[in-house]
Amino acid sequence: MAKKYRVGIIGHTGRGDYGHAVDVAMSKVERAEIVAVADPNEKGRAEAMKRTGAKTAYADYRDMLAKEKLEVVAICPRWIDQHHDLIVAAAQAGCHVYMEKPFCRTLKECDTAVRELDMRHRKLGIAHISQYSPVLATVKKVIADGTIGDLLEIRGRGKEDGRGGGEDLWVLGSHIFGLMRSIAGGSATSCYATVTQGGLPVIKGHVREGAEGIGPLAGDHVQASYAFPKGVQGYFASRRGAAGKPTRFAVQIFGSKGMIELESGYLVKANLLRDGGWSPARSGAKWETITSAGIGVPEPRTDGNYEGGHVAAIEDLLDAIEQNRETKCSARDCTAIIEMIAAVFESHRVGKPVELPLKTRVNPLTLLA
Repeated sequence: MAKKYRVGIIGHTGRGDYGHAVDVAMSKVERAEIVAVADPNEKGRAEAMKRTGAKTAYADYRDMLAKEKLEVVAICPRWIDQHHDLIVAAAQAGCHVYMEKPFCRTLKECDTAVRELDMRHRKLGIAHISQYSPVLATVKKVIADGTIGDLLEIRGRGKEDGRGGGEDLWVLGSHIFGLMRSIAGGSATSCYATVTQGGLPVIKGHVREGAEGIGPLAGDHVQASYAFPKGVQGYFASRRGAAGKPTRFAVQIFGSKGMIELESGYLVKANLLRDGGWSPARSGAKWETITSAGIGVPEPRTDGNYEGGHVAAIEDLLDAIEQNRETKCSARDCTAIIEMIAAVFESHRVGKPVELPLKTRVNPLTLLA
């Protein structure tokens, strides 16, 4: 019989809650036995117990970690200012971690979290559910097979709604950067970016506290380019109030013989254009659907919701524990994603391209003159 893992759930009603239903997704995993929840909000705590079937509840997560002999902790709040302390506490209690994204607020916090996990040989999985997508796996195979020729560029944008610019970069750009890294097959080596507010270059006076515990934040328009190995170039941009209908939140992958568009998410849409000019209006080429089963094959899977993505990521974490391997989006991968975000502000600050890994490990906006 499969091993059952003792799981504790950490939520924070009113300050990030339980993310995109991370607690409910954990309750759907057969190998997970949810023994306790922690939430400082009494009503939220009681409701979480009902949703998950937990036997015990705590107001303070530290008490839960000290008393319950947990093996896995689910860090659910969306608000990122809590993530570092929760990861460190879970690692020090000897627990593996599944968590809501983004990882941490600064590279310094990421470094500490990675070190605490490594010291105890603990694994981390995260709700970058695109990394676990069966459609992404097919797209990577299509690229590897040479269907679109040599990989040249990867372009992505956020949702560009009221969060457009710096907040979009943090909240949704992190998904795009995870996809870029997977498709390019490695980490970015440099970044050049500009950040503006109301059409003016961001200065110290524009910096404010971001929503959801992001920390110092600025900019309603960001434009960034990244160099990846083998000459592949990545681009990301977001402008507040410039949202498209339908959304442009996706990646477009350009090759010498064609292109692919892939949405962010778990069981999502992807389409192939076999046209080296990237212009169906000129070539007459038709878009072809890519599913988890291949090109032009109907999608056989039905687990296409956010919960399905969580479950796949949690199962990958448990497999990684048992096989003593890294997860598909490890703590180091998470750090590299945060590095791509931080690099935008660092490049803007110094006014030139910056090499990755970044030497600056604090939030670059705190260093603006």
